[in-house]
Amino acid sequence: MKLASIDVGLKRIGIAICLDGKIVLPQNAIFRKNRKQAAHDINAFLKEWEIETLVVGLPKGGSSEEEMERRIKHFVSLLALTIPVVYQDEQGSSFEAKELTMGDFRHKRDGRLDSVAAKIILERYLDSPKADR
Repeated sequence: MKLASIDVGLKRIGIAICLDGKIVLPQNAIFRKNRKQAAHDINAFLKEWEIETLVVGLPKGGSSEEEMERRIKHFVSLLALTIPVVYQDEQGSSFEAKELTMGDFRHKRDGRLDSVAAKIILERYLDSPKADR
């Protein structure tokens, strides 16, 4: 099964893919000019890679959990997908991505960190018991 995950942010959307159920690879992040453009770019990416399930990171815990969940689910609704969407806890994924890449990236705003966070989200999903493959 071909899977992709996204880490939705206000400026960038990190993306990772898994084509064999084992190895997760971060991809180039999508920069958000507006929601419509970002949704179009995500849809094109999913179609190009023939993705069968989309895993979306959702923050659990924290003071803005409800607001972020509402924004992320609204963005996902703009995708108008015909494939299953699964939500995965993303808590701490951005911090973990920073720790993993400490010293590797000079430019923090190029989206690579966001895609490493998406990679972590997809790996968590694959490691979870709910990942029926």
